[in-house]
Amino acid sequence: MSFLEKLKNQILIADGAMGTLLYSFGKDSCLEELNLSQPDHIQNIHKAYIDAGADVIQTNTYAANYLKLQRYGLEDSVKEINSAAVSIAKKAAVQNSTYVLGTIGGNRGVKPDSITLEELKRSFREQLYCLLLEGVDGLLLETFYDLEELETVLTIARKETKLPIIAQVSHQEPGILQDRTPVNDALKRLEALGADIVGLNCRLGPHHMLLALEQVELPERAFLSAYPNASLPAYTDGKFHYNEGDGNYFRSSAKAFRTQGVRLLGGCCGTTPEHIRAFADELKNSVPVTEKVVQLKPKKIIIEPPVREHTPLQEIVKERTSVIVELDPPRKLDTTKFFEGAKALREAGIDSITLADNSLATIRISNESLGYLVKEQLGMRPLIHIACRDRNIIGLQSHLMGLHTLGMHDVLAITGDPARVGDFPGASSVYDVSSFELIKMIKQMNEGLSYSGKDLGQKTAFSIAAAFNPNVRSLEKAVKRLEKKIEFGADYFISQPVFSEEKLLEVYENTKHIDAPIYIGLMPLTGSKNAEFLHNEVPGIKIADPIREQMANLNDNPLAATRLGIDITKSLIDAALDLFNGIYLITPFLRYELTAELAQYANQRASEVRRSNIAENII
Repeated sequence: MSFLEKLKNQILIADGAMGTLLYSFGKDSCLEELNLSQPDHIQNIHKAYIDAGADVIQTNTYAANYLKLQRYGLEDSVKEINSAAVSIAKKAAVQNSTYVLGTIGGNRGVKPDSITLEELKRSFREQLYCLLLEGVDGLLLETFYDLEELETVLTIARKETKLPIIAQVSHQEPGILQDRTPVNDALKRLEALGADIVGLNCRLGPHHMLLALEQVELPERAFLSAYPNASLPAYTDGKFHYNEGDGNYFRSSAKAFRTQGVRLLGGCCGTTPEHIRAFADELKNSVPVTEKVVQLKPKKIIIEPPVREHTPLQEIVKERTSVIVELDPPRKLDTTKFFEGAKALREAGIDSITLADNSLATIRISNESLGYLVKEQLGMRPLIHIACRDRNIIGLQSHLMGLHTLGMHDVLAITGDPARVGDFPGASSVYDVSSFELIKMIKQMNEGLSYSGKDLGQKTAFSIAAAFNPNVRSLEKAVKRLEKKIEFGADYFISQPVFSEEKLLEVYENTKHIDAPIYIGLMPLTGSKNAEFLHNEVPGIKIADPIREQMANLNDNPLAATRLGIDITKSLIDAALDLFNGIYLITPFLRYELTAELAQYANQRASEVRRSNIAENII
């Protein structure tokens, strides 16, 4: 009797984790390579699950694809590893009439844009053909966090074979995928694409997986599957591990899985033959349910955010000239000069004070704490830079939730300079997400949802700025990145400093088709050393040779060099105001008196232009 025919009338028990047992035996390298080097060990694990009551086992091929094997230099061994895996599983299953599923795992995790669909297709097809040629009884597509990836590979598999296909999604939040698709909707889509069995596996244990299944209707044609984890993982002495239960917890949850309509029940991470034996003792050969009551999740009310204290900067700069100034948080704990500078800039009439996030990977006082003090004590609008370098996805979301709670809604999403350029070159650069994905994350929080699709209970109200670097060889490519950031949700842009009128005009001509406003960056030079350092050592900044020569000629007169730097910047302000509404001044070395003077000048010139325009209209 075929695999699917049996499922029509009885519940089948699948096996549990392969990797968990291999880790417990001290195997911590490429687990799929063990199909070649230790086939007896793999076969014994298969036999242990069959002896525990498994009707279905899966090949040890979860990560046996080109993309994952290349991490170990085994990308040319895809066929050899997959063929061996099927052979081993068949040897274990032959005396027990156990079904063998060829397993293919997902590649995309919480960073769906990290691998292109074309790469996924090529890698998937190679592994798929290897498994099909060896004569598996069906395919198990498991641990797919990204629904787009699973739909893509399922479509390919369905065209290539009539064998039974199991398509299983994984999720962070019970009942919803990371792209916010409800699990019930996702499983319906997989069924429509030809999956014979649809379900859930990994990430969650029985408790949360059952909560998700309560929201899942019985498929019209397909069957339901569930492969829960043993528990949430713990991390001890540098290793992940799962609770070592006696199987009673799984035994007590088995009937609940049947009630939710599951016909194929196995285990994922942390499960052992003992867990599978518990399922088998309760459900093996049981009659599946054909009707169930779906517990529809009540629609949650998203509480609207508090009214913003300020009009978003992207709206201000569309209507009039707007001046914002960067004043870096200090590297030492004395904040006296910083707050003196903030007060001077407030008197200069700026619209916002922007606070970098450990720029150049140097340690500074938290911009969140200084931003809050600036807001509360000085009544100024802080614009908080957020770098991807120092926080993982958890920390970034927590940080953003904190900013929202403190009433700071203006943020600049940036990748951040790598740790190796800063004070601690041995420190880790996290980069869980890029600036593009960070922008997308913030935009999603503005819809009341976390990065994994979890309901936040309230919408954030962030105005999202993105960085724009015009000081590159190909400005056309830089503008393409700018356009891509708009697609991801950027509201406006803040540029790296520009040091010539020619560059201002070039930027304008290449960006005038874009609706999103741009604050053009300007920074006063303080001397020749400053100019040479910025030009030669700071990524993204280039200074024209004539300016560097002028500064070099004043190397022995620092006051005159500073004055020249201010005059150059004023002339750039004059040119910029003819092209852009936004002026972004960067304060060098906490010398706030320079940017305060320039901010006053920019506001004065903008006021003169407005009066001139009014007079012309009257005439």
